[in-house]
Amino acid sequence: MGTSQRFPQLITFFALSVLIFQTHHSNAFYFHCNPHLPVLGRPIYPTDIDLLQFALNLEYLETEWFLNGALGYGLDNIAPRLAAGGPPPLGAKIAKLDNLTKEIIAEFGYQEVGHLRAIKSTVGGFPRPLIDLRARNFAKIMDNAFGYNLDPPFNPYLNTINYLLASYIIPYVGLVGYVGASPNINGYVSKGLLTGLLAVESGQDAVIRTLLYQKAEEIVPPYKNLTVADFTAHISCLRDRLGACGDKDEGLIVSRNSGAERRTSSNILSADSNSLGYRRTPAEILRIVYGTGDESRPGGFLPRGGGGKLATEMLKFRLNDHLN
Repeated sequence: MGTSQRFPQLITFFALSVLIFQTHHSNAFYFHCNPHLPVLGRPIYPTDIDLLQFALNLEYLETEWFLNGALGYGLDNIAPRLAAGGPPPLGAKIAKLDNLTKEIIAEFGYQEVGHLRAIKSTVGGFPRPLIDLRARNFAKIMDNAFGYNLDPPFNPYLNTINYLLASYIIPYVGLVGYVGASPNINGYVSKGLLTGLLAVESGQDAVIRTLLYQKAEEIVPPYKNLTVADFTAHISCLRDRLGACGDKDEGLIVSRNSGAERRTSSNILSADSNSLGYRRTPAEILRIVYGTGDESRPGGFLPRGGGGKLATEMLKFRLNDHLN
């Protein structure tokens, strides 16, 4: 067959090849940038809603803590609709932070605003509960952690190191709550939301712990002989004691036998023997956030109790006990 006879066939072959390549390339691009959604299952299961809405309690708390600490104002100034008419936090104010820490904390605050919006737009929510961010509330937490009254009382807004130590108290509780919720989340949209939240919460906690680890052996003035590491160890022990479900918390420095693969005493990321994140249930979270060790007895950061179905149902247990 001559060249002139083969030419139409070559053109046809070339055209088909280009079409196949373009189709394959287009599909490859789609699969690479837009992963398939599951064929089976629901986007959001009913039980997912309760667990994800419960997380709003911690997200509200972190939003107000970070925004006010860095900027001197909170959700009512940044995104008032997300507060949904809930009462403003008690005692929240700007902290005396160095410029780097202020920039980091402000970013965390803005991130928390996004978390609130993501949760509410996906599963709905409830108004901001009453949040207690007064210095005396933090002072009480620190006194409980050490087992005696610090003199002078701990003030989280006094300086950068105090603010970071106070921040050590909060994000980790939300982090382990998300890890605990993950096995019980079933919808593929719900899972996507939870993992996205968990990624940023764990990052925030890691940054705070790293900033503190750099000063782990330094004395926290004016408390003689109390280092940054001492504060973190006592706070972690307090959370374990209040959570009442075993050891799921560790300070910045641990015994070598408790470090990663028993080869280090540094503990920038708190994790179990397999370096996996610890899990806590909603009841454990409330025991810690309330500061009472009792998920049915409000106090601490949420003096009137948390919002959402799970928190309000636990509160009813105590009310029913009084009625009976």
